Amino acid sequence: MSQDLSPQTPPETDSTVLESATLGEDATQVTIEVVLDCYECSSCGYTYNPKKGDSRGKVPEGTAFPDLAARWKCPVCDAPKNRFNNIGRAGSASGFKENLKYGLGVNTMTPGQKNLLIFGSLLLAVIFFLSLYSLE
Repeated sequence: MSQDLSPQTPPETDSTVLESATLGEDATQVTIEVVLDCYECSSCGYTYNPKKGDSRGKVPEGTAFPDLAARWKCPVCDAPKNRFNNIGRAGSASGFKENLKYGLGVNTMTPGQKNLLIFGSLLLAVIFFLSLYSLE
């Protein structure tokens, strides 16, 4: 009775390796990965990013939100930890995962990429409109 214990990593994970262990007689290595999600304060909008930590609260980089002390508070408005909502990974596409395949590929863009597309198109339209004045 052989089990396949090989790790299956989802595509584009932003993860930190927490532990490696050797299991079984055939020395199969299993890696446990945890995705570090960002959390947003529902009172003031502050976003806790685990990659950056919290310099005011002396929280080191790489500390996941659930691992923060129970007495930790928002560094901006002093809201308790239970006032934060999980908003997913930083820089990931917004929206439900099942909807990412629709929208001509725009749904898979990160918010920064969408901003670049929108404002770049507006700038191009303004330049085109102003170039019409050069026609005689």
